[in-house]
Amino acid sequence: MKKLFQKKSKDKADDEEKEHGNETSLVDPDYNRRKLFKKGINLMADEKLEEAADIFEQALRIEPDNIETLMKLGYARFHLEDYNDALKIYDKILDIDVTNPEAWNLKALVHYEQKNYAKALDAIEKAVESDPTYAMAWYNKACFLSLVNQVPESLEALKRSIEIDVKNARKSIRDKDFANVRIEEGFKRIVEVVVLESIRQGYHTIGSIVWTTFLDKVDAEDALRKLLEKGLIVQNEKRDGLSKIPIYDLSTEVAERMGKEKKGLFGITKKQLPKPVKNLKEISQAIQSVREAIEEEDIEKTMELFEVFIDPTKSGEQMIEQFFEEHREIRLWKIRLKDRGVDYLIENKTKMLNLFDNVEVTITKKLRNEIT
Repeated sequence: MKKLFQKKSKDKADDEEKEHGNETSLVDPDYNRRKLFKKGINLMADEKLEEAADIFEQALRIEPDNIETLMKLGYARFHLEDYNDALKIYDKILDIDVTNPEAWNLKALVHYEQKNYAKALDAIEKAVESDPTYAMAWYNKACFLSLVNQVPESLEALKRSIEIDVKNARKSIRDKDFANVRIEEGFKRIVEVVVLESIRQGYHTIGSIVWTTFLDKVDAEDALRKLLEKGLIVQNEKRDGLSKIPIYDLSTEVAERMGKEKKGLFGITKKQLPKPVKNLKEISQAIQSVREAIEEEDIEKTMELFEVFIDPTKSGEQMIEQFFEEHREIRLWKIRLKDRGVDYLIENKTKMLNLFDNVEVTITKKLRNEIT
């Protein structure tokens, strides 16, 4: 059998050892797996799904239980419409980690594509049980419930998804899966949420609201009328040449409660949050404490401090609003720490510290902006 690699010169080997430490890329299995994984991702980006799947399978020969690689392989198989293989892959992930919400969500989508809505609902229910703040899972649950004509339940799930991520309101407006609930009063209130959010982001005229929300003009005008009746927005006028056009803004009370986003240069919005400095400083202080607990590998203290970032009565609400992905990651870490103990903390110590470092950098920038 031919050797895969020729022996390197001593000087080159010494250079690599300095760069990679005692383990060079040739003897570090994870280096090769990561290299293949990256190659597979690039192939997927180029829509070469079959080739990407082959590369991910090569990576799995190095580390058969790597969830990250399995997830991408399942995703490639799903888009190749190889649904049976995709389901087997997601089941393997769930054998490794039964609380993985993404795997449950993707498994639900396979059943959805197969029009097996009962199984889709069963899987998506487990996704939201694993992570109650997983907005996309709640959104998909709402879709599936609509398709089986469970209208009140569908609207409740959709409302939950919007509470976590308001962008889902706008997404739902054109989603054909909500055909069964579109005439319901509850869904019409979601249209109002979409219009209200558009105004909050700094779009004040009917034309800009229609443009940014993809609503029909009639629906947008109807929502504006209802919002005015409820006192949630106010209407003024501005001169446009010889004529005047109506402009809409949040009422003072709503603006204080929700915060505003004002457009700056180049149309970039800058968010003005209620009590921003206080909230951000509290999160920053909690980061200092949790970092110490992680460094000390104190699992009980780490889990206790994670709750600060999760509990909506503490900093959970601010984390969802400003650091949604990080909030979800912290929730999953807490579940896994409870299941797997200190070994999981040690294995993921660097990843946890990096996440909190990144959040702190962002908070520092936000605080500077608020002060200036």
